[in-house]
Amino acid sequence: MNKLFVFICVLLLALSCKKPFTPVLNNSGGNGYLVIEGNISGNDSTFIHLSRSKKVDTLHTVLNETGAQVTIENDANASFPLTEIRSGKYAAGVLNLDNNRKYRLGIKTLDGKEYLSDFVPLKNAPPIDSISYTAQSSGVRIYVNAHDNTNSTRYYRWDFTEDWQFQSEYVSAYYSNGVDSIKARSVGMQVHNCFTGDSSSSVNIFSTSALTTDIVSLAPVTFIPASSEKIETKYTILVRQYALTNDAYEFWETLQKNTEKLGSIFSVLPSEIQSNYHCVSNPNELVIGYLSAGNISTKRIFISAAQLPAYTRQYPYGCELDTAYRNPPHANTIPINDLIPSTSPYGIVSGLFLPPPDIKGLPTAYTFSSKICVDCTLRGRTTPPPYWQ
Repeated sequence: MNKLFVFICVLLLALSCKKPFTPVLNNSGGNGYLVIEGNISGNDSTFIHLSRSKKVDTLHTVLNETGAQVTIENDANASFPLTEIRSGKYAAGVLNLDNNRKYRLGIKTLDGKEYLSDFVPLKNAPPIDSISYTAQSSGVRIYVNAHDNTNSTRYYRWDFTEDWQFQSEYVSAYYSNGVDSIKARSVGMQVHNCFTGDSSSSVNIFSTSALTTDIVSLAPVTFIPASSEKIETKYTILVRQYALTNDAYEFWETLQKNTEKLGSIFSVLPSEIQSNYHCVSNPNELVIGYLSAGNISTKRIFISAAQLPAYTRQYPYGCELDTAYRNPPHANTIPINDLIPSTSPYGIVSGLFLPPPDIKGLPTAYTFSSKICVDCTLRGRTTPPPYWQ
């Protein structure tokens, strides 16, 4: 009983000591530290994304680093320039790199600062054996399976891109020119069925260093909730597999702990992430990122709704239907501002033939909803990706 009393007192004391914490933010990083994302690929195009870190209280989403000179160099003094293909993203085609050489990345920014990575070896990823999934009541879990007969990979990382087919909640049978008329949609003007996609943002790593054989079985890649639109019709995922060095694995493991495994009293404390990039102009400046190099392996799967349980999709937009009547019902043109309120973007769903009948055979009223509920092109495209099956 005494122990219980002491425990309750300690718990109440701990709760009573809670205070709001607002971190004091400084601007010691100037425009922000350089963030370098991407790997040198030997069997595919190389993409490097340069951006700047930002304070957590700023509104900018990404501060891209534009106008930089980015070059791949090897330890035999050969170099391969990258081209900026869009803001902050630099690319080079397939380079057919020599496996006996080591490589590094050199960057010179518009403000004259120079950055270099350490030289890293080419570490080629073994093939992906398969991408598998399990359909549970809560959703779909996707896994990757791989192995290396030479037992030389041991450290793995995966990222992915995904695409899916989705539909707006309502089918829009009519459209407006936004001024004075409403017309029926042709088949080629449908905005009900669309395609969109996304890419991974989490850290997916796995080590077989504690195993006798270099086999990866059912390593989790992603989870899709049962209510997600991703799996309402058809879904595809392309998984990319990377082989890491021990140092690179430790970098990604620390990053994973610092970004994804925080928030509970049992979580590990954040720790400093060791980069293999350095600012030549200012050795004390922090650089964020880690360079790896080597061939990658890929595999794609498709999952259709017919392969899954009958999940119920939840539309997040609170879609509702309403009705608007033509005024007057026999007008040659239909004043759109009289028909549908002009204060919000609405989409016309269907026409209703209500009495008195229209002498021109046109609907005398229309049902409508918010445009996001009837026009899928606000979030996607009507044409499928070229690899769609």
